[in-house]
Amino acid sequence: MQLKGLLRFGAAATLLLSPQQVLGFKVSYNILWIEGTPLDYTNKNLFKADTATTVDGGIATLGSVDLAGNAETQGLKQYATHKNYRLIYVIVEVAYRLVANKAAGIKTLADLKGKRIGTIAGSSAQVFVHTLLESAGLKAGDYTEVNGGVCMRPPCGDNTFPSQFKARKIDAFGVWETSVELGIEAVGGESNVVVFKNASVYREVYSLYAKAEDLKNPTMRKKIVQYVKNLNQTLDLYRDQPEKIYPGVSKSIKVDVPVLRNVWEDHRWGPTSLTDGVLLDYLVKEDRYLAKTDKRAAMSRAELEKFIDPSVYEDALKL
Repeated sequence: MQLKGLLRFGAAATLLLSPQQVLGFKVSYNILWIEGTPLDYTNKNLFKADTATTVDGGIATLGSVDLAGNAETQGLKQYATHKNYRLIYVIVEVAYRLVANKAAGIKTLADLKGKRIGTIAGSSAQVFVHTLLESAGLKAGDYTEVNGGVCMRPPCGDNTFPSQFKARKIDAFGVWETSVELGIEAVGGESNVVVFKNASVYREVYSLYAKAEDLKNPTMRKKIVQYVKNLNQTLDLYRDQPEKIYPGVSKSIKVDVPVLRNVWEDHRWGPTSLTDGVLLDYLVKEDRYLAKTDKRAAMSRAELEKFIDPSVYEDALKL
């Protein structure tokens, strides 16, 4: 889904907005996850740290900030009750992994029937586990979901998935990185586990969100377009020169560099097309599942089409 032939922006490009014009700009994302670190880099190195404030959170805080980063799952959940929210840019697509213990007799996805699987209720991880196992003919009642915590760097607490996995309290778990990588290490390496992933079935679509009213405001829109241009510059580095990025990401989210290297290939750094219909089809399908778990009506395709706004990215390419 990565766009071909896009105009690349060099890191030395001249900013079109002066620092005085962007004072008070706030960007919200979960500061612990790899997916949000391009926003941190953009704030500090391109849009300038003294003009862009980082707020820990995500799209749930969009009402009080200017931009927010989050997975598509939380984006859909928020859009269901906030029809003024817009998905304006895909930062990264991540092929989640589900790791299972071979000692539990697991060789295929079908072998997970009757097993205890770690995930996080209401999150993209739960959608991943459900969708992946459904592709193998397993329904929710065919296995037991076990909640736990994400560990990004050892030592991992007893309630976290890597520790539960090592203690055989769970037979498998699926969540975002680097927790899965640490789970593999916790049981002695890849020879002791089987890893399942299928990006065509489920991938996290970590995106940037804005409010429709801000996109209609000429002054605010100009800032947002500039930010997206700078984010493009950042992702050039994430995609093409990751060795320059690893030290900063490691420090930011407290993840060891060797672990980052091991999971980087599962991250497809944007931009991603918002206009070819692939993302819309994906959101329509996922929302049907979320509507059931959230006990609400599924949103129509027409409603979800309004959720996606490609115009900001298109404007950024013109700068």
